[in-house]
Amino acid sequence: MPRLQSLEDLEARRAACVGARDPAKPCLALCAGSGCTASGAPEVLAALRESLERAGLEGAVELKSTGCHGFCEKGPVMLTWPEGTFYNQVAARDAKEIVASVSNGRRPVERLLYRDPTSGERVQREEDVPFYRFQQRVLFGNNGRIDPKNIDDYLGVGGYAALGKALTGSTPEQVVDWVKRAGLRGRGGAGFPTGKKWEVMRAQPATPKYLICNADEGDPGAFMDRSLLEGNPHSVIEGMIIGAFALGAREGYIYVRAEYPLAVEHFRVALAQAEECGLLGESILGSGLDFRIRLVQGAGAFVCGEETALIASIEGHVGEPLPRPPFPAQKGLWGKPTVINNVKTWASVPVIVNRGPEWYAAIGTTGSKGTMVFSLVGKINNTGLVEVPMGITLREMIYKIGGGIPNGRALKAVQIGGPSGGCIPASLIDLPIDYEALTEAGSMMGSGGMVVMDETNCMVDVARYFMEFLEEESCGKCFPCRKGTQRMREILTRISQGQGAEDDLKLLEDLGWMVRETSLCGLGQTAPNPVLTTLRYFRDEYLAHVRERRCPAKVCKQLITYSIEPTLCDGCHACVHVCTTEAILGEKKAAHTIDAAKCIKCGACLEVCQPKAVLVT
Repeated sequence: MPRLQSLEDLEARRAACVGARDPAKPCLALCAGSGCTASGAPEVLAALRESLERAGLEGAVELKSTGCHGFCEKGPVMLTWPEGTFYNQVAARDAKEIVASVSNGRRPVERLLYRDPTSGERVQREEDVPFYRFQQRVLFGNNGRIDPKNIDDYLGVGGYAALGKALTGSTPEQVVDWVKRAGLRGRGGAGFPTGKKWEVMRAQPATPKYLICNADEGDPGAFMDRSLLEGNPHSVIEGMIIGAFALGAREGYIYVRAEYPLAVEHFRVALAQAEECGLLGESILGSGLDFRIRLVQGAGAFVCGEETALIASIEGHVGEPLPRPPFPAQKGLWGKPTVINNVKTWASVPVIVNRGPEWYAAIGTTGSKGTMVFSLVGKINNTGLVEVPMGITLREMIYKIGGGIPNGRALKAVQIGGPSGGCIPASLIDLPIDYEALTEAGSMMGSGGMVVMDETNCMVDVARYFMEFLEEESCGKCFPCRKGTQRMREILTRISQGQGAEDDLKLLEDLGWMVRETSLCGLGQTAPNPVLTTLRYFRDEYLAHVRERRCPAKVCKQLITYSIEPTLCDGCHACVHVCTTEAILGEKKAAHTIDAAKCIKCGACLEVCQPKAVLVT
């Protein structure tokens, strides 16, 4: 791979990449991200390759393995180009038919097209699928179009053009000003203005200076950063190189969770390719800029998502936070000025440089610019990654993109911002999703986790679950977080077991405010959010637990009872077969009963009972 010595070399390489590709040549682009891989994408890829060979089309049709397309609910998914046909839930057995469709006039395989659940009609093009139609995929738009392990694919869609523009047509001060004028805020959780952080770093006289990409994505159900690293790693690398030029850094680090093996693999490949091409290393594109990126794998500690704890981990110390100030931009890695930004933040930088700060700032709201990527999960028909402009409402997210709540149930709450995020009730469904509105409602943007809940969710149990997670992930360095999260979890457990008192609610609130105001780092300062918001919006559920010893959602095991209605039971014995504790009594074809002393309330009998004779009270 020839080394690029100048901007002219880069543009010549890009022109060669574009010229080598026939836009009319058929291409099958299969998602091979972690989600689709788990659903069988490798087998589909192998079957497609074999079918192309048997049909003699291996040279006439391009087969591309891409990153995550976002619609994880329907994986494995694939696109066919140039038509833009979208196939979902593809299996290896479909390969022969897909290949045949390419050679018979490119008529789509109807049964693999997305079926609109509202109209029942098949939808052919990706942009017409409701899940995609209402998105604005600025960062994820190329995920389904490029091979993440092929730098030429990235160059072919305009990759590293922003780097060339920054190095040859601007000054470091101008780049910082562009980021500032764009209104970009950190996408990792706090939402701090990126341009302001960069200005603080530039003002520091100490050298050397460092850049860090925080890819320690630890929120349950969140996989935005992982998917961007898997599907378009060069966008993050390009953003970091531009940052190095703007901030005077010569060395950068990316801190990735070791649980992301595919992201690590793809990023290593991208780093090697960028170095081989001369886009990393000494005098990048002949500009005199020297910059390298090192990859560090984290051990999975949630607290290492906090800046100072992450720095400690890179340095080889225990991942514990430090008091601030000084901030990392003043004194960070090895005591030197350090800028830490999230994966999505770094990937946004080339977009701002390419399209201009005014274009970027025109997206979103007054205080929240650009797009945000969410992992939409929970009780929702369409789960997956969603990129939308800031300011979109919860209603639009859940019903236009998410396809609504399954099984005809009603929306109850949305938990936004990861385990430390607050629970927003259905009554606030028209709330705009931006930093200010979410904070006012008691939640936060966080890194983009979004869990949808329906009436079968118990909000006391939800608060207990997240508090249990946060207690376990607390590093224990500061007393308020270490003991406060423990005490809050203990109280929530008592309430969910029917042993709580009404005074516990006031105690929970007092503890929550104490932990929030006195904890050392962001983990403790935001940990009470799930408890405080559920108390604020769902107090009636807490009161039902402590006053009536009743769980309205019928989730808390100590507060519910399983029984069988004899007039409905047909004695089919299905429940007997799945009961592991032999709690169900009765002869076949005769009405059964449940021995409450043996019943562990696992719900298995409820799931298999066809006549719906099993009751939960």
